[in-house]
Amino acid sequence: MTLYSRVRPLAFTLPAETAHDLGKLTLRAAQSTRPMRTALSYAYQYDDPALEVDLFGATFPNPVGVAAGFDKNAEVTHALEALGFGFVEIGTVTPYPQEGNDRPRLFRLREDEAMVNRMGFNGQGMERVKSRLEDDGTPNIPLGVNVGKMNASTEREAIEDYRRVFDRLSPFADYVVVNVSCPNTPDEFDEGSPEHLRAIFETLEAENDRNVPILVKIGPDSPDDSVFDLVDIVQEFGLDGIVATNTSTSREGLESPRQDEWGGLSGKPLENRSTDVIRTLAEYTDGELPIIGVGGVDSAESAYEKIRAGASLVQLYTGFVYEGPSTAKRINRGLSTLLERDGFSSVEDAVGADLE
Repeated sequence: MTLYSRVRPLAFTLPAETAHDLGKLTLRAAQSTRPMRTALSYAYQYDDPALEVDLFGATFPNPVGVAAGFDKNAEVTHALEALGFGFVEIGTVTPYPQEGNDRPRLFRLREDEAMVNRMGFNGQGMERVKSRLEDDGTPNIPLGVNVGKMNASTEREAIEDYRRVFDRLSPFADYVVVNVSCPNTPDEFDEGSPEHLRAIFETLEAENDRNVPILVKIGPDSPDDSVFDLVDIVQEFGLDGIVATNTSTSREGLESPRQDEWGGLSGKPLENRSTDVIRTLAEYTDGELPIIGVGGVDSAESAYEKIRAGASLVQLYTGFVYEGPSTAKRINRGLSTLLERDGFSSVEDAVGADLE
């Protein structure tokens, strides 16, 4: 029995957001000195050259990353590196501080190994995040920045929101993700309309003097035709990849009593749907558009399934909450075993293997 398995029942007696905040405080303390970071690295990192992925002009030491939403304000990137993750995506970052939706807004669905969140892009804003990245430095693993809009912004203002955050934070980023698929923000306009997407991408491309890779995050609930339309726009503008997928509004097949809380569903129930979306994207693009797979990743097997379906990298958040600090090490060790079992010399060789 691990230490986390003993602590988790106590942590789960607290409201989910309170436990999350306490967890980040613990990680913040753990990364505060070099000896503590070294100790974490010794305990939790797993190194295998076969796990390295070269993508977006950066080298990822392994394909297992932390999804946006866990470290919105770039407070614990160094601790997450020490825990063995291969990359971290901060955000969603908005131009200005924003409270988000009223509490409670984060709920555990323990029977389903899932969570529902309706955070609503709460965060400290781009200037505070920029200052923290300058003061703390970026981690020695690739850093993604997930950018979003203010909740009260009009369609025209939203485009300027994305531009502002991109301008301020892209110098720190190995890649930037445009988040237009969050189900927890006001529906003031159709964020996924082709016209709106084209306006965003035109604006960011004009701003992108440093050629920072730009990706877009899509949801799991759209029909394939809508996904194909988005991919066509992504390819039209020469964007660098897709993050698949965001949280879901579906509640099909859930058993937890709190399943009716409104917001975005994450965790185990999304595993199959997100993998299906990854496979559909990979087949539609002939495997030429990099994909970061998200949704239900909590084991080597679930990560490997997404890689074989076409994902070059995977991310998790809910799985980390349920499985604890050894999650990345356990998944990466298992991936090494699975690659060797199937005769692959690297993760990159396994990407899209099930499509052949």
